[in-house]
Amino acid sequence: MTDHRRSVANSWWIPAAATVFLSLMCPHPAGAQFSLNPGAGGLFGDPKVRVKAVFTEATPSRPALLFVQAEIDPGWHIYSVTQSGDGPRPTIIRVKPDQRARVLGPFVPNRSPERKNEEAFPGIAVETHDGVVWWVAAIEIDPAVDASGLTIQGVLNAQPCDASACLPPQDIPFSATRVAAPPIAEDVLAALLPSILGDSSHSIEEASPPNRSDPTDTEKPLPATAPQGGLISPIPNDWSGSDLPWQPFTMRTFLALVGDEFDPDAMQANVGFTNTKWSWQEFVLKILAGFLGGIILNVMPCVLPVIGLKLLSFVQTAGENRRRAFVLNAWYSAGLLSIFLLLAILAVFLKLGWGYLFKFAEFNVVMAAIVFAMALAFLGVWSIPIPGFVGSGKAVELAQKEGAAGAFIKGVLTTILATPCTGPFMGAALAWAFSQPPGVVFAVFLSVGLGMASPYLVIGAFPELMRFMPKPGPWMESFERVMGFVLLGTVVYIFTYLDWPYIAPTLGLLFAVWAALWWVERTGFTASSSRKVRAWLEAAAFVAVMWLLLFPGIRVDGRRWGGLLSVMEHRFLRRAMSVVDLQLLREGKQIVAGDQAEKPLVPPGRYTVLVDCTADWCVNCKTLEATVLNTEPVRRALRESKVVLLQADWTHESPEVTRFLDWLGFQQVPVVVIFPAGRPNEPIVFTGMFTQRDIVQAVEKAGPSVLAGSLGGSNRKIAGLSSGE
Repeated sequence: MTDHRRSVANSWWIPAAATVFLSLMCPHPAGAQFSLNPGAGGLFGDPKVRVKAVFTEATPSRPALLFVQAEIDPGWHIYSVTQSGDGPRPTIIRVKPDQRARVLGPFVPNRSPERKNEEAFPGIAVETHDGVVWWVAAIEIDPAVDASGLTIQGVLNAQPCDASACLPPQDIPFSATRVAAPPIAEDVLAALLPSILGDSSHSIEEASPPNRSDPTDTEKPLPATAPQGGLISPIPNDWSGSDLPWQPFTMRTFLALVGDEFDPDAMQANVGFTNTKWSWQEFVLKILAGFLGGIILNVMPCVLPVIGLKLLSFVQTAGENRRRAFVLNAWYSAGLLSIFLLLAILAVFLKLGWGYLFKFAEFNVVMAAIVFAMALAFLGVWSIPIPGFVGSGKAVELAQKEGAAGAFIKGVLTTILATPCTGPFMGAALAWAFSQPPGVVFAVFLSVGLGMASPYLVIGAFPELMRFMPKPGPWMESFERVMGFVLLGTVVYIFTYLDWPYIAPTLGLLFAVWAALWWVERTGFTASSSRKVRAWLEAAAFVAVMWLLLFPGIRVDGRRWGGLLSVMEHRFLRRAMSVVDLQLLREGKQIVAGDQAEKPLVPPGRYTVLVDCTADWCVNCKTLEATVLNTEPVRRALRESKVVLLQADWTHESPEVTRFLDWLGFQQVPVVVIFPAGRPNEPIVFTGMFTQRDIVQAVEKAGPSVLAGSLGGSNRKIAGLSSGE
């Protein structure tokens, strides 16, 4: 044992060496171009690119213009805004969203970039800028705003490179103030205006990057507009599928369907069909439904591993004092109810629905790490240092069996793992509760918690009910291993909530957790308390450093090490360039993809439109879609009235869907809205709980779509969404 302790004490260098090695191996945002040579711009050098910006007001001959300047150190360069997605990282200019001013078109450089071939990108024309370069874009300033006091803020994202190496991409902020005259020559500006303005509408249609694979190809500016496609067919014809014939919600499609009569400011939401009535009978029924749903929640796949753990504790405590068994189950139930109470608080004060937290990538990453650590304990990789917990080791079991702390934490983990799941009755009860007063919300959440805890309270009061359980034996270890693999399946399920750029960093974090727990476990149960604490601190430090390297990166005097998340975001962005609006890449999220484009053409007529605002993490949404919307009576009503079905996916907080919900005055889902044909400013809005009868009556009230007349031809603005006048 002494030799083992000495070996452990002298092996402190292992996690340190692993951290250094992995930090050097971790990809950098500059990809294959990145060099560790400090002379390539200096590892701790000054910024190589400086940015400033100004704007001018509109004149009779031109609109208001935003000018962004990049001053690049000698010997260094950055890439153009039109750089091909298959080449190096393009420069991106993002303008902060502001109601007072908005960008109307692309950022156009005052001089064409230098085009050349680089060995790192065979067959790709690399476009670079050096020295000083200006980009110019048309902007629109609210006439009611005093431009002299206006500041337009934004960020220029660029990757500085020299002949031998590249620095990581850098976000360089700028603040533009008004100037009396343009900062570039008038003749140069006059030559740029056609590319800046495009056409009289100043609209930007989806466009793909020009072919940059041939360096001899003549330089052509991206078109400001692109020919529109043919007529879309908004009314579904095929209702034979098991799902409703949804079309994805986009602001352009929605505005085209509801017509130019639509005005968010004038919209009067008709909530007459929403179920806001409250009665004692309904309250009692929903409490019972929540209680029954909580009982059923115990057998959902999300919580089975922890429930299995609780069953093992039942086996271990069989035949013991009845009072002790009841107290432990009471502590377990308290752990359950504490999380339900917390969820009720979030629902009342922050309007966060059941499963809402899974929309946040940070929460999903933490949950994946916790569940993965639990799975490793079930699989025997490490021992949780809580008496009575899985993997706590034979020595711990002999020293002390399950206590209050272990029982309480099991209850907490059970509820946390249950949040991605729902069951019969429970979804309907929670959906109804979200539209009720705070006291009712707390009551329904606690009813679900009591339902989930009730089997354990009953078993604690009557332990003879567990006589059917087999006696303790080798089967318990096999059972733990099976539950460990089930938990790994839960990790995969959590991964489905993550955006693609988060997958690789999160997987790396899980491996770091694995290594850290192995390091803790190797100290041994008989090690001194100080040695155990030291091992935990070393493991925590290792995981923290790996998190920094995998997610935000570590910045040292302007140079970032690691940051795998930004690498993956960049790769995903490059691969998506062929299918996303290029304007979104150039100007960032202040312009929703397609906002500045012309409306798509639709056959003349007046359309009744149903918009379902939903999310993958929204259990209530999925419950209502399955039990109300996708049922034969509702399908028949929608089909007969030729209702256009748009599904607004808010899983990752789409800016378009967020803006749509803001118009309606909501910050949560589910929300179902029916816009009557010809009366788009009188929508029928449903939130919380509604029935098949409610939807059918609303469709009848809205009336059918009519394929006649015109959607109108005016070109007015809607909150900055339509094209210029």
